[in-house]
Amino acid sequence: MTELTLSVVSHGHGPMLERLLAQLNAQGRLAGARVIVTLNLRDESFDAARYPALDLVVIHNTAPRGFGANHNSAFRHCRTAWFGVLNPDLAILGDEPFTRIIDSAQRVPQVGVVAPRVVGADRTPEDSVRANLTPWSLVRRRLLGDRAPLDAHRIARPGSRFFWLAGMCLLASSDAFRAVGGFDERFFLYCEDYDLCARLYNRGYAIVVEPHAQIVHEAQRDSHRSLRHMRWHVASLLKVWMSAAFWRVTLASRA
Repeated sequence: MTELTLSVVSHGHGPMLERLLAQLNAQGRLAGARVIVTLNLRDESFDAARYPALDLVVIHNTAPRGFGANHNSAFRHCRTAWFGVLNPDLAILGDEPFTRIIDSAQRVPQVGVVAPRVVGADRTPEDSVRANLTPWSLVRRRLLGDRAPLDAHRIARPGSRFFWLAGMCLLASSDAFRAVGGFDERFFLYCEDYDLCARLYNRGYAIVVEPHAQIVHEAQRDSHRSLRHMRWHVASLLKVWMSAAFWRVTLASRA
């Protein structure tokens, strides 16, 4: 697929990365698609020859970088109309979902970013489409266990209800991604996806869910296990709540 570039970052995800790339490599409609693989740990090894159907670009970091910084770096290698961000812990069910996602998104005026339906390893829907990231929404999610998928309309744009797309699988219009400056690298590992969606929405771009395309996500939940990841998560949340993008979305939703 010559109109799509995909970016995958590995932070020691060797077997998961290899599985995902093997699945991408086996998809005939993705033959020749550019895939940028970023190895975020210095000692990670990688054999690009195992995936001959893909146009692989491999970036070796000398020191670990954050989610946004890595994908922004990958975007510099993008020459296509669409730029996809994939977690390495994804799996493809049957045919790849990207063709359907792009076909659907191209019918939406001024589309910014689009995502498929995301399901867990047990095939139950994940909460990958989420309401505005307010302190109260976090209380419902963390303390009350409210992780039910948001019953959102398919498209969010100014004048309609805002929602945002979790960053495990996103396809962005390259023009829109470039127009807002990509991910904000002041965030580190968390909330970059929220911030990108909020800035796109505030600039008039559409946030789109394609429910007829599906991908499997085996969530890592590092912030639930590691104090260091929890600190990063809290720091990113504070940046969100102090940002102009958050307040513009929040005030617009109350209008």
